Amino acid sequence: MTRSNKVYTLPAPAKLNLFLHITGRRADGYHELETLFQFLSFGDELHFQVLAADSIDVTPALNDVPLESHLVYRAAQLLVPYRKHNSGVHIHVDKHLPMGGGVGGGSSNAATTLLALNRLWELGLSPTKLAELGLQLGADVPIFVHGQAALARGVGESFTPAYPKEAWYLVVHPGVHVSTAEIFQHPDLPRDTAPIDSAPENWQGFHNDCENLVCSVYPQVASAHKWLLNYAPSRLTGTGACVFACFSTETAAQQALRALPDSYRGFVARGVNQSPVMDALKQLP
Repeated sequence: MTRSNKVYTLPAPAKLNLFLHITGRRADGYHELETLFQFLSFGDELHFQVLAADSIDVTPALNDVPLESHLVYRAAQLLVPYRKHNSGVHIHVDKHLPMGGGVGGGSSNAATTLLALNRLWELGLSPTKLAELGLQLGADVPIFVHGQAALARGVGESFTPAYPKEAWYLVVHPGVHVSTAEIFQHPDLPRDTAPIDSAPENWQGFHNDCENLVCSVYPQVASAHKWLLNYAPSRLTGTGACVFACFSTETAAQQALRALPDSYRGFVARGVNQSPVMDALKQLP
């Protein structure tokens, strides 16, 4: 194919859960959620090289994660039945986002893979179909496929477009990996927050139902949360471990970042209501 050997680079942006409510628990054990997603102008980068050989290769390897379990590899494999040609792909992932940080790195990587290969392999699948496939990989993958900030409900698969203010954020990772499964299985997790009617104009009046529990189980998260409160109201994203604070200017966020303790990692990014991958896709042939 004409695309062979050329490398195409696409972003895999981070996300924030500006709030996260748990409104119930289903009979199958899954939780009913209500969360406001917004993308960030910062994330990982994925490099795609279409191969004439029928193979899927992902680099670099992840420690203790076999290739067959890698979300990027699994996303590519989901598209194999829809190929019209037996072409393959080499995908290189430049990781900038912390794993287990609650900023959606793995889900975003998977979604960018679905979107990119749909174009590069000329599959012609609709966004709805790609999101349906992506849901097999994780509840957050569909929102990254659709690429629009949204109020998500259900297990995260049902969403309504939302338009929160595109503010500046400082995101802090305290250097600990939070187990999402542990938090959602914990008996002290609140599971009865009343649903809201629609996405609020001011999300800061709402909360993250996981925050108090995560801070109690992971003291490193509690310490980062307390440190960030010195600069602006702080809250947890997803089940953590990252905490974030909203700033009115990039300068103010960068000033706080410069004071970040050495034991933490952090970055400043702008909240954006359209995923950066949407513009990047327009550059693909």
